[in-house]
This record gives sequence, C-alpha cells and structure tokens, in this order.
Amino acid sequence: MSNLELGLWSFPVLLVFIFLRMPIGLAMIICGLAGTWLVTGSTIPVLAKLKNETYSTFSSYSLSIVPLFLLMGQFATLGGMSRALFRAAETWMGHRRGGVAMAAVGACAGFGAICGSSLATAATMSQVALPELRRYGYSGALATGTLAAGGTLGILIPPSVILVIYAILTEQNIAKLFVAALVPGLLAAAGYMVAISIYVRIWPESAGKRERAPYSERFRALLDVWPVLVVFFTVVGGIYLGIFTPTEGAAVGAAGTGLIALANGGLTRATFVQSILATASATAMIFFIVLGASFYNSFLALAQVPQQAAAFIGEQGFNPWMVLVLILLLYLVFGCVMDSLSMILLTIPIFFPIVMALDFGMSAEEFAIWFGILVLIVVEVGLITPPVGMNLFVLNSMARDTPIADTYRGVLPFVASDIIRVAILTMFPAISLFLMRWLY
Repeated sequence: MSNLELGLWSFPVLLVFIFLRMPIGLAMIICGLAGTWLVTGSTIPVLAKLKNETYSTFSSYSLSIVPLFLLMGQFATLGGMSRALFRAAETWMGHRRGGVAMAAVGACAGFGAICGSSLATAATMSQVALPELRRYGYSGALATGTLAAGGTLGILIPPSVILVIYAILTEQNIAKLFVAALVPGLLAAAGYMVAISIYVRIWPESAGKRERAPYSERFRALLDVWPVLVVFFTVVGGIYLGIFTPTEGAAVGAAGTGLIALANGGLTRATFVQSILATASATAMIFFIVLGASFYNSFLALAQVPQQAAAFIGEQGFNPWMVLVLILLLYLVFGCVMDSLSMILLTIPIFFPIVMALDFGMSAEEFAIWFGILVLIVVEVGLITPPVGMNLFVLNSMARDTPIADTYRGVLPFVASDIIRVAILTMFPAISLFLMRWLY
C-alpha cells in the first residue's frame, strides 16, 4: 500500500473511532502516530514526534489568546453582563411580535462580542433568556431553537476562538480576520431576527407578547450595558487600531471583565477559583484536540495527501467556484457528526492548499480571509444542524421539558437563514472584505 493510500484510508478509520465515541483528540493522535509508523517503518520518528510536535505546537505565542478569551467569557458571566444585555434588548424589542426571541438573539450577539465561544454563549444566555421566553408564552421549539442559533454568534462576532485557530493554521492576520467577520456576524443576527418574524407570523400561537416598556425604563436598561460596550470597544477597537496585539487585547479584556465582575459583586474568591478551573478545563479540551490534529496533519503531510489532492484538482481543470461550493457542502455534512473545532483542525490543512491553488480573482491574503469567513459560517451552521449540533444538546439539557425533536424543528428556520447568508457572502465577497480593505 502506497503512502497516499495509507493517508486516504486513515479518514474512514478516524471516523470509525469517532462513531465509537472515542475522544476526537485521542482518535487523531492514534491515527497520526500509527500512520507515521507505517509510512516510516520505524518507531524512532514516532517517539521523536511525541517530543518535537508537542513542544512546537504549544510553544506558539498565538495560542495564549484562547484561555484569555475563555476567561473573559467566564468573568463576563459573573459580572452580570448577559442579564444586562438581555434586559436592555427586551425593553426595546419585547413588545413586538416575536420580540422577546429577537431580544435573545440581540443579547447573544452582544455577549458573543465579549465571549468568543459558541457553547458558552448558548449556555449563559439560556440561563437568562429561557425563563423569560417561557414566561411570555413562547413554545419550547421556538425558545430552544432561537437560543441554539443565537449561541452560534459567539464564534462569528469578534473576538472568536475558532477564528484564532483558523488564523494560526493558515498563518493569517488575526486582526484582519476579526475585521472581516464583523459584518457577516451582524448579518447573521439580522437574519435570525427575520427568521423569527416569519416564524411567528406562520405560527402565531408559538409566541406571546410583552407589554411595551416606558422609555424611562428603556434608557435605564441601556445605561446598564455600558460595561459591555467599554470592553468590546477597548478590546476589538484596540486590536483594529493596532494599539495592541490580539493576545494583548485578550489579556486587557480578561482583566477588564474581571474588574467589572469584582465591582458588581459577582467575583469572589470561590467564583474566581471556579472561573479559573472552568477556563483550564475548556482550554485543556481545546489544546488536546489541537495536539491530536497536529499529529494527524503531520502524518497526512508525510503521506503527501494535501499536496496530491491540490495537484489533482489543479490538473483536472475544475471550475474554482464549483470546488469551493463542494467544500462548503462537505462542511455542512461534517457538521452533522463533528464539532466545529474538530472540523477546522481536521480539514483546513487539506482544503486550504487546494483552494489556494485556484484562481478566484483576488489576492492570496484576501482570499484566505474570505475563505476563513465562509468556513466559519458553515461551521457555525454545523453547531445547530441535527442530529449532532452541539448547541442543540446544550439547550436540550437546559430545557428538559422540551423534546429534542421540537428543538430540531425550531432550529430549522435559522439553518435556512444561515444557508441563504452563505450563498450571499459566496456570491459577493466584497461584503466580507470591504471593511478590511477600508481599514487596512
């Protein structure tokens, strides 16, 4: 069996391990090390890789941004920012048809701007918004579907942990990726609100109404969200303007949200320890998957899989746009069985060389950034795509009285909104790139 055949056969083996519920990081480590041993015929490269690959992976300065953004999300929750965001959005929009659900989406977008994690956004905002949605008569399907979809804004609106990982894998500028993701993120929030508006008009019994809040209450609620605005404009604005690097921005954000949580009384010695432990646990999970991907992708490179795939596609003369659409469709399929981080780490080292070898009429940097935004959005769809959308299970665990089938049904309008948005951003790359071109 040739090295290329070994690399190709490793994919079904990896999928079997995943279906057997083996942790995906461990599955990639086993496939990577076993594949390296079969290609080289010796255990010496395998043992050397255990040392060298581990050190080279985790000595990357850019990876330090991950625990800092996760810690910022922990402190933001303790500071009551999620509740303040939802209350402000609810007072301004709650009286409209489907307004409380739209307020939940707006609050998810705001919290995602200081969190960077989809699962954390979904879990945190569900604790705040789910009781209110039930209080005003929203059906279980619409309530859980809204919050599952709104949680995906955590990885699209900057800062985003997944975007950081993509930037590291493809050696792109993190700040430029954050800029390019902002407009698509806002479009996502707007699209979800439109989906809610259509949903409650087709099924009016699925949503109740909240009384119109007086303007005095609305403006008081707006004043309560000033910490969120300060943190967002300090962190993201500082990164955009080049005042500090993304890692420095994450450190400033973590410190700022920690001080706000301390001032609000949410940060005590006990909650501080809990936040550190939760951040360490999430970081360890992410880093273990990163390490597994590093071993596996090193084996694929040794087997010449990415290089051969890129050469094959180039020789066939396929239309570049057809190749791009097929790759995006593959991400939609992968999203039904894999989590977003695993998809990015497993596929980008293979797909990225393929698409970079094609001509899309733009510079290499612009295409890499635009492709990253498209991948991020499709990965985001995977988080709410049945049957294995991670956000769906998070919401279902918090709304145990809602059958998972209802959650699946409730999230379908949001999946449709995402697919329409992917099509628009694919046809018009300037939507994602114009802000980056203007600033840089």
